[in-house]
Amino acid sequence: MPVSSLQPGDKAPDFCLPNQNSENVCLKDFKGKYVVLYFYPKDNTAGCKQEAVDFSALKNEFEKNGAVILGVSKDSVSSHQKFIEKAELTITLLADPELEVIKAYDVWQLKKFMGNENMGTVRTTFLIDTDGKIGKVWNNVRVKGHAEIVLDELKNLK
Repeated sequence: MPVSSLQPGDKAPDFCLPNQNSENVCLKDFKGKYVVLYFYPKDNTAGCKQEAVDFSALKNEFEKNGAVILGVSKDSVSSHQKFIEKAELTITLLADPELEVIKAYDVWQLKKFMGNENMGTVRTTFLIDTDGKIGKVWNNVRVKGHAEIVLDELKNLK
């Protein structure tokens, strides 16, 4: 199974990407906060929708615990806008069509599916602490219950 080379304790790679409203969002904007940075393959697909809906449902709990949720995929800003409207999401989605941040976090990897191999985004979540260091990494995420697991870990880190 593909895994990111980034580990807990590593400095999180800095980034600036446009969100669903074409506003630049940078990691440094959240200094002093926890950041749940999750990478997913594609807008409006079943697993990706469920993950985004689950994080949206718990957004207030994450915020109460000092965290912001950022989802990243290679989809465009307009794709993110449609995804948010259709799925009634409340979280921030970042567009990375050039794969700069996806590659910086080492989640663009060779994936095998039904006998085929191709490059793609491996579903991965990073919990970044208030100092900009990686506190926890979840590789090859299984969507069911994942948002709750991340929230529990956040509460334990505090």
